[in-house]
Amino acid sequence: MNESPEFVTLQIEDKMVRLPVVVGSEGEKAIDIANLRRETGYVTLDPSFMNTAACYSQITYIDGEKGILRYRGIPIEDLVKKTMFVEVAYLLVHGELPTEDERQKFSELLNVNSMLHEDMRHFFDHFPAGAHPMHILSTMINALAAFYPNVDLKSMADDIDVSTARLISIVRTMAAFAYKKSIGDPVVYPRHDLSYCANFLNMMFDSPVKPYQIHPEAVRILNILFILHADHEQNCSTTTVRTVGSAQVNLYATISAGISALSGPLHGGANQEVIEMLKLIQADGNVRKFIDMAKDRNNPFRLMGFGHRVYKTYDPRAAIIKKECHAYLEKTNYSDPLLDVARQVEEVALTDPYFIERNLYPNVDFYTGILYRALGIPENMFTVMFALARLPGWVAHWKEMIGGTTKIVRPRQVYIGKTPAETAEVLARRELLN
Repeated sequence: MNESPEFVTLQIEDKMVRLPVVVGSEGEKAIDIANLRRETGYVTLDPSFMNTAACYSQITYIDGEKGILRYRGIPIEDLVKKTMFVEVAYLLVHGELPTEDERQKFSELLNVNSMLHEDMRHFFDHFPAGAHPMHILSTMINALAAFYPNVDLKSMADDIDVSTARLISIVRTMAAFAYKKSIGDPVVYPRHDLSYCANFLNMMFDSPVKPYQIHPEAVRILNILFILHADHEQNCSTTTVRTVGSAQVNLYATISAGISALSGPLHGGANQEVIEMLKLIQADGNVRKFIDMAKDRNNPFRLMGFGHRVYKTYDPRAAIIKKECHAYLEKTNYSDPLLDVARQVEEVALTDPYFIERNLYPNVDFYTGILYRALGIPENMFTVMFALARLPGWVAHWKEMIGGTTKIVRPRQVYIGKTPAETAEVLARRELLN
C-alpha cells in the first residue's frame, strides 16, 4: 500500500468532511470512510458491495478492464506455465513460491495429513442416497474441528502449517470418498508415491476390478484447472470466509461456510450450468435461437459462461483454458459433441454486436465443464472440484485476516420498515380487544 496525503472533501448539509484517499500498490484508489458515521451521522449504501473494498490484501490482484490476474504479484499465465498446484497453494498461504526444500517439506505435510480419521469414514454411510457432494463436503469439513481441535486462534501461530496442509490434503480425500460412496464402490486410500493431483484422480477412479491408469496429461490439465481457480480476490465465498472468520471461528468451520457459499449456481455451480445449457441447445439443434433468447430481456433464458462481474474485456483464465481444452481433447482423442455446440455458441456470440458492445466474452466456466467431463468427473462433482482448487485461497485470506487488526464484520443497514407511528394503531386495537 502506498502512503497518500490526498483527501476528498464531502459536503453533508452544512458540514465539510475530509476523507482520506488510500492508494494500493497497483495504483487503485479508495476513499476511507471508516469515520464517516462518527463525524456526520451518515453511512454509505452499496447493495451487493459493488463499489466497496472490505479489506486490505496482499494475496490477489485483478484488473477487470485489462484482463489481469496475479497471485502474490505473479501473472496467472506464468504460474500455469512454470508451477504445479502444490507450489501455488504454498505461494498463496505463505506469500512466496517455495524453494525446493520448502516444496519437499510441504509435499510431505500434504502426504502425511492425507488420511481421513477412520471414525469419520462411517459418516459417509449415513448421508441419504443422492445427497449432493457439496453438502456432504461442507458437513464433513465442519466435523473436522471435533477430530482435530487445535485450530483455534491461540494455537494457530504454532500449528498453521500442519492445520492448513491437513485441510488442503484431507478435503481431497473426502471428496473422492464421497464420490465412491455415491456410486457404491469401495473407497480408495491415498498413496504416498503419487502427486497431489495424481492421487486425487487415482482415489476417484481406481477399482479392484479395473485399475486406473494415471495419464500424465490428465494430471497436467488438472493442475492447470486447480491453479486457475486457486484464488480470485473478494468473491462471494472468500468474503464469506473472511466474514465468518472475523468472529474468531475455527479454520474448519470457517472453510465449511465458504463451501456453502460456493455451492450456489451463481458462484461455484456456474460450470455445471454451462453443461446443462449446452445439452439443452444440443437437443434443440438451433444455436441462433438460443442466442436470440439470451438477447431478449423478457426471456428468462441466460447464456451461461459469458461475461463476468469483474472482467470487462476478457477473462484471462478463459484465454488459457480455451487453448488447453482444445489441445487436451486433441491429444487424448476425446470426442465430445458438447464441445462442438460450445464452439458454435462461441462463434455466433463473438460476432454478434449485442455481445460485442457489452463485452460479453466467454469466461473460465465456459470451458472447464467440458474438460472435467473429459477427465471423467461427473457433473455433480464440478463444484466440488472448484472447492478443492479454491481451498488455498480461502486459507490464505483467513490467515491474512486473523493476522491483521480485523474486527468482527458488522455492516450497517438502512432501515425501511414500519415506524412506531405506523404500528400505534394496531397496538391500540389489540388493547381494546383485550
